[in-house]
Amino acid sequence: MIRNLLILAFTSLISVMAVAQTTSWPAPNRPITFINPFPPGGAVDAFGRPLAKQLSVQLNDSIVVDNRGGAGGTVGAAAAAKMTPDGYTWLLGAVHHSIAPSMYQNLSYDITKDFEPIAIIGSVPHVIVVNPTKFPKNDLKSIIEEIRKHPGKYNYASTGNGTSQHLTGELFKIQNKLFITHIPYRGTGPALQDLVAGQVDMMFDTLAGAAPFIKSGQLIAVAVASNQRSPAFPNVPTAQELGISNFVVSSWYAMWAIKGTPKEIVDKMSAEVQIALASPEIKERWAGMGASVPKMTRSELNTFINQEIIRWSEVVKKSGAKLD
Repeated sequence: MIRNLLILAFTSLISVMAVAQTTSWPAPNRPITFINPFPPGGAVDAFGRPLAKQLSVQLNDSIVVDNRGGAGGTVGAAAAAKMTPDGYTWLLGAVHHSIAPSMYQNLSYDITKDFEPIAIIGSVPHVIVVNPTKFPKNDLKSIIEEIRKHPGKYNYASTGNGTSQHLTGELFKIQNKLFITHIPYRGTGPALQDLVAGQVDMMFDTLAGAAPFIKSGQLIAVAVASNQRSPAFPNVPTAQELGISNFVVSSWYAMWAIKGTPKEIVDKMSAEVQIALASPEIKERWAGMGASVPKMTRSELNTFINQEIIRWSEVVKKSGAKLD
């Protein structure tokens, strides 16, 4: 009898503590940390830092973006998975997290089991860009025909092995049965610089990365890999318009909670993120990057991430893509 009463009292105490924790979140003077598993200055920072700034105003609390780059985002994600799920640590990330399970062996975390998706915070379509002097004609149909006539003659740059730019190129090769040599670089900057200089022939970059070079005329945008034309470049057709079906690829950026974070905190952060993404400041900034925010529920986002993992695993398997 006494033992049962003690168990009941202890259970009630735990429940009260949990309620107190969630109703007081975020606690005054206790900063929130967003772990960005990529180096400073990259695309995840471009979305994550403005979002953190907006959320800090809404939540009346400081938010620190902690960059923990390494191994394609897997080092920072592994560190985040070990954090206490109390609502004071969250993971920022990108499409790379759906590629990593196929490219990295023995990951110490599972993006689908150790985290709970909160929202896609931005999405940027990929675009096929070419150096203006490399092909006889700079329309997609002519480029594909030229590559078919001369297998192995042409190449494409990427931001590195296992990146979305790399696998987008491999997907393009698979769908069109082409032989194009992959030239990996260490980052977007060096790859684009060599493409502009004519050291490589083409690239499957994000629209945000290639936009300045398209605007300046240094690169030609052949097609965007999206369902609709980009408002930023309305004269650039989609690949689907040009006869390539299912070539729809975007670099998406997302936010996750650590698995086990109290539901009330997850719900509150999720709602605040949606408010932040709808703010004029964020919308204007995202438009400048050619980015959109797909409308998805958390359940739909979870399904989407699982579909992306399957999709990229098939591309990795068919292409034989490796890190080295």
